[in-house]
Amino acid sequence: PLIVHTRDAEADTADILADEMGKGAYPGVIHCFTASAEFADKALALGFYISISGIVTFKNARDLQDTATRLPLDRLLIETDAPFLAPVPHRGKTGEPAFVADTCRFLAGLRGEDPEMLAEATRANFHRLFAKTVG
Repeated sequence: PLIVHTRDAEADTADILADEMGKGAYPGVIHCFTASAEFADKALALGFYISISGIVTFKNARDLQDTATRLPLDRLLIETDAPFLAPVPHRGKTGEPAFVADTCRFLAGLRGEDPEMLAEATRANFHRLFAKTVG
């Protein structure tokens, strides 16, 4: 699968992805998502998953928080982007994989979902997306 990290290039990225998908490219994940809800909709329509990092826990991430609440559960992933972007309450420290649990709990609270259910759903999504490369 493609792993896409885009920043300040939503229109270009959407156009490139649409063009490549039209040629038969395999979808993937928008890594460390911080873009607009409109870009999320375009990526989802192309078959991509959206991965949310610790940025969602930052108090200045209101737009991302709003977008994260409306992402479909079956296309959602959670990540750490370690060693960067440690979530609250670890902000400012070196990120580590274990902090994904903090991001999951925060995101579950935003979405009104049980953290264990969200963890299991995103784990299943990961295995579905990377089925050809894992196990």
